[in-house]
Amino acid sequence: MPQPFDASTKSLIEAQPADWLAYLGLPAAAVELIPADLSTVTAAADKVLRVAAPAPWLAHLELQASRDPDLPERKLEYNVLLKRRHHLPVRSIVVLLRREADGPELTGLLEHWLPEEDWYLRFRYRVVRVWQKPVEEVLAGGLATLPLAPLSAVRKAALPGVIRRMAERVRREASPGDAARLWTATYVLMGLRYQEAVITQLLEGVREMRESVTYQAILREGREEEARAILLRLGSKRFGPPAETARAALETATGIERLERLSERLLDVESWEELLAE
Repeated sequence: MPQPFDASTKSLIEAQPADWLAYLGLPAAAVELIPADLSTVTAAADKVLRVAAPAPWLAHLELQASRDPDLPERKLEYNVLLKRRHHLPVRSIVVLLRREADGPELTGLLEHWLPEEDWYLRFRYRVVRVWQKPVEEVLAGGLATLPLAPLSAVRKAALPGVIRRMAERVRREASPGDAARLWTATYVLMGLRYQEAVITQLLEGVREMRESVTYQAILREGREEEARAILLRLGSKRFGPPAETARAALETATGIERLERLSERLLDVESWEELLAE
């Protein structure tokens, strides 16, 4: 299932794939994004990069924000399928965006054994834990990985300084369109670690954030979810839990003005049906 950070991180990889390889310690002069679709087995890898070297190879990046005990097995499956499809060696890399995604199974080595015999399959992959990356290294890296700086090895008290240094680089090096994309990705990724109030306070002075259409859409969606949750809580207290039809109507109600208007009408009606028949 797609996660909120998927679109932002994939957009960053598409914009500057070489930045991401440099972040992962795999610098390359020429990098090409290639299709990640593995539709023959109803599977799709996150992002696949083709490195144009004397001996070309592929980098398969899988970004994770939640725990998946089956991840090593999936990485093996993708590795084999990509090798079969492109006929090139594949480096498999897991990028863990937060500590909650980590687990004892992510050792970088997957082995399959036969009973009472030695292993018959050994698969190596790399694991990059974003929170272990030195923040200075990320701040000095490529623009496309700059939004990972607040998730790196940085103390909360140092975040204002990190945001200021990010802003200096973005203003100096990024186009207006790229700046909006970078700050929107920063906002989305920071949501994996920090509270909304902290994020808003840190980013409120960034002009590109205020001007970003995507960022404004995210804020509207967040306000709608909050208003919908309040309406559900207060309505349940007054009318009892909503029936399935009423709950479905509530979940599809959009527009912060409409949701606030429904909340204001709670004391004037006698049931969920009457409230939602507006």
